[in-house]
Amino acid sequence: ERIVLEESEEGGKEAGASGGVLAPMPGKIMSVKVKVGDTVQANQVMLVLEAMKMENEVQTEIAGKVKEVKVRAGETVEGGQVLIVVEP
Repeated sequence: ERIVLEESEEGGKEAGASGGVLAPMPGKIMSVKVKVGDTVQANQVMLVLEAMKMENEVQTEIAGKVKEVKVRAGETVEGGQVLIVVEP
């Protein structure tokens, strides 16, 4: 299943203007497909999140450069948590 996340407009300093990729639901990070400094395209898969026994590809809606990766494979995350920050 593919999940496209819009850039956050209310995430405070971390996610606000930079385009935070947020966890759509609680789950476990299975893999991270990008690293800091990578140039990404809109709708590119950023990471894979396992939730409710399904693997979900989490994408970004904006093109830009990866500024920060806040998670790694194996971590458990909460819904709405900032996972990756992309600068347009």
